[in-house]
Amino acid sequence: MRNTIKWNDNWSFFKGVADVSAKEGGEIVNLPHTWNAVDGQDGGNDYFRGSCLYTKKLNKADLPANDQYYLEIRGANSSADVYVNGKKLAHHDGGYSTWRVNMTEALEEENEIAIVVDNAPNDSVYPQMADFTFYGGLYRDVNLICVPNSHFDLDYYGGKGLMITPSVNGGNADVEVEVFVKDMVAGDELVYTLYDHEEKELVQVKSADKKASLTLENVRLWNGRKDPYLYCCEVELVRGGEVIDAVCSRFGCRTFEIDPERGFILNGEEYPLRGVSRHQDRWGIGNALLPEHHDEDIDLIMEVGATTIRLAHYQHDQYFYDLCDEKGLVLWAEIPYISKHLPGGRENTISQMKELVVQNYNHPSIVVWGLSNEITMGGAQDPDLIENHNILNDLVHGMDKTRLTTMACVSMCKMEEPYVQIPDVVSYNHYFGWYGGDTSMNGPWFDKFHAMFPNKPIGVSEYGCEALNWHTSNPVQGDYTEEYQAYYHEELIKQLFTRKYLWATHVWNMFDFGADARAEGGENGQNHKGLVTFDRKYKKDSFYAYKAWLSDEPFVHLCGKRYVDRVEDVTKVTVYSNQPEVELFVNGQSIGKKQSPEHFFYFDVSNVGESEIVAVAGDLKDEGKIRKVDEMNQDYILKEKGAVLNWFDIDAPAGRYSLNDKMSDIMASFRGKLWFAKMALKIKKALAGGKEGGKKAAGFEINEGMMQMMGGFTVLRMTSLMGAMDIKWTKEELLKLNKQLNRIRKPKKLR
Repeated sequence: MRNTIKWNDNWSFFKGVADVSAKEGGEIVNLPHTWNAVDGQDGGNDYFRGSCLYTKKLNKADLPANDQYYLEIRGANSSADVYVNGKKLAHHDGGYSTWRVNMTEALEEENEIAIVVDNAPNDSVYPQMADFTFYGGLYRDVNLICVPNSHFDLDYYGGKGLMITPSVNGGNADVEVEVFVKDMVAGDELVYTLYDHEEKELVQVKSADKKASLTLENVRLWNGRKDPYLYCCEVELVRGGEVIDAVCSRFGCRTFEIDPERGFILNGEEYPLRGVSRHQDRWGIGNALLPEHHDEDIDLIMEVGATTIRLAHYQHDQYFYDLCDEKGLVLWAEIPYISKHLPGGRENTISQMKELVVQNYNHPSIVVWGLSNEITMGGAQDPDLIENHNILNDLVHGMDKTRLTTMACVSMCKMEEPYVQIPDVVSYNHYFGWYGGDTSMNGPWFDKFHAMFPNKPIGVSEYGCEALNWHTSNPVQGDYTEEYQAYYHEELIKQLFTRKYLWATHVWNMFDFGADARAEGGENGQNHKGLVTFDRKYKKDSFYAYKAWLSDEPFVHLCGKRYVDRVEDVTKVTVYSNQPEVELFVNGQSIGKKQSPEHFFYFDVSNVGESEIVAVAGDLKDEGKIRKVDEMNQDYILKEKGAVLNWFDIDAPAGRYSLNDKMSDIMASFRGKLWFAKMALKIKKALAGGKEGGKKAAGFEINEGMMQMMGGFTVLRMTSLMGAMDIKWTKEELLKLNKQLNRIRKPKKLR
């Protein structure tokens, strides 16, 4: 029989070393481990990317007696080589999937296992350009698997050697099971058994064939969050009455379709997919997560009421997919074919897709395979890019007849592009109201797409805005306040959740995450679009806006608890609740009751002295306080970490432009356009390798669509982001730009 041994403890780690003979300078670490837990989250885009060495001794006598011995690596980012006693046995490209190495022939009595892991930039392994940190390391479990010569295949794309395809047929389900077996011999028998969730045997078939059909009578369906019922399939390899190997997997029986008018339909009933995206890292831990971290994440996602998760932008831990099966969350699973098409990366997209599908085929939670994300940053006309997508689309349909394909299009990709039509369903990443335009543009854009392509299911793969512990009573786009994020999501919820035809909507993001190149919001090295902070300690107000719409758990939430000191005479107090009515008390006195079909309740409160605020909905209550102050508390005002210039240091005369104005507003005046043209020329000259018709910046093409997106940036914010393009501005240069803008009058409508 097979034995699986978790092999995580006491590895010797050598940072920046690729020489497998290294003995000095290492440290002892336990897996999961990443070498970028700190420098991958502190900003500066300077985290270590290169080769590191892990070594460990293995005494063969300590292993269970068996015929073959495999090393199983569940995640090594992003490429790795395995050596046994100095001999190279295997190489793997792709940092997010499981892969295995047969060590049998190389093992001696005493052995040294060495794994060189490399997350350095290259031109053939995805991802290479994206808005998240590519943490290096052996960041998931490493196992030893000991099996007899005849065994369920451990070399078939890192899978279990077992693929289960249930098909609902009336009140029953036909379950097709296929296994992949190495070195079966004459007389061997395969025993296929299905169990219910209590491990009660339901049906069994014995056969020498590697495929079997079994029927579940009176099948209980996997029905999302309502009833995520799971069965189990076990297959045993039997020789002479003895079980010599066995594999098992849970599965669920369900039907689904995605209708261009009705959205997602589960088991014949409309089941709106409204949820979030998730990255796999944490503050101070990076991507080296433990089961308790995954558990906490799933609990928070369940609390917010989500019915779906987009697992971005790569294959996640099997433990997390299992949790989603158990909780009934519908999944979008994808490979890291992202942002920048690599001419030499086609084979890597194919291998990563094969691993994703094979390793996750049995999960009932997964309904779509994602081909790519924002891959047309440099344009959607590249024939190689289009061919790559067609190959992946055909590959997935060939491997899995039961699911659909999708992809996430970057906002400026035109609706009419042929590339958009490749997958079965499509979604767009739009940030109107944050990076460009305003919140009101979101719903109408999707209406336009829906009218233009009425038979193409359309969804929202990303939308969101950043918020830190900054506060204001007058939130504006780009201010990074918790109040603007709450306003933004209120508006997006009302627009998106009332459009039934949207097949799925995914907030970007459930949690703040590491993006070491970012220098925004006053805390560098992170993307702060999460509904929950990076450390999972604080649920931002916007979290409760979604809970009010999506969760059946009764609650009431008073917004703005971190915003106590207020200068205004009358404060707008916002309450979120899924209850029909909310009453607000100020210093023990009721100031009225409100009802809201949109679950957002607004009250005007006189701001005098210090006031205790209590929101009440039935037996539920939440409380906070406000305090009248003469001047704004400076702790609430964004101060960019390491900024050359902060917004409050800028001279902004009334009726005149300044660095604090949005690019789109400046372009609204003739003189503003002239000023911007001069600035654009400076940028163009500063960028190395510029091309006519599209200036290259950190791998992105700055074309007309990109400029429209950037219209929502203030000039100051734009200059700070240019650090990623290696364009640096001194304080003197910025002040000179500001003086130029101060000379330009705003049109009357902007004054």
